[in-house]
Amino acid sequence: MKTGRRRRAAVLGAVVVLLAVVGCVTAVVVETRGCQEQRQADEAKVRVSRWGSPEDLPHIGEYSEIHWQARALGNPCSLVPGPTDWEYQGVAVLRPQDARTLAEQFEFVPFSADKPAELLHSRTPADAWPGLVPFLPAESRWLHSQAYDETLPSSGGRVVFLDVEHQTLLFML
Repeated sequence: MKTGRRRRAAVLGAVVVLLAVVGCVTAVVVETRGCQEQRQADEAKVRVSRWGSPEDLPHIGEYSEIHWQARALGNPCSLVPGPTDWEYQGVAVLRPQDARTLAEQFEFVPFSADKPAELLHSRTPADAWPGLVPFLPAESRWLHSQAYDETLPSSGGRVVFLDVEHQTLLFML
């Protein structure tokens, strides 16, 4: 009789533990799905707030307009603790004098889309995210400067293209 009670208690305990585990897993899946949906919405959002880290884009002056987006390189919804790296792209409209000064100061040269091998990176204006494309000039004449990309402070990840005629700066960080 004692063996039967023990067996029932063990089975009941196992069922309770199993239900607790299933409940926790279900809660994690639902929470992760909500996080992923929020992440997708945040990444699709085109922001127009002033760029918060001017040191990322030195010497561009007082721009009149900016549109930018952020994307997580990792999975910020992961249950594994730790930081998530972010990638940024944006389009800034510069004052005409600032665009000319920037081009002269850093010796921007015409960018040739058919010669990407000349770049020390693989990103080109064609890599602009879809949400930013409407803010790019239709008939752009992109210039590029490796010297500007490497200007301090730079993490080595800055890539900038400049269209002086349209006073437009495309940045990828």
